[in-house]
Amino acid sequence: MVPGGPVMVEGPVRIEMPDGAVVESDRFLVAICACKRSKTFPLCDTSHRRRARAVE
Repeated sequence: MVPGGPVMVEGPVRIEMPDGAVVESDRFLVAICACKRSKTFPLCDTSHRRRARAVE
């Protein structure tokens, strides 16, 4: 696991969602979203990195 980030697993992977949908990735390393902010959930899209910009 990446602290504050995704779970990294060796690919390829096939993920069966609770609703029966299947998500597949043939990449050699796959980032699985752990924060549930990803628009491509269950795959990570780096949404965990986004932060509001500080006002200067």
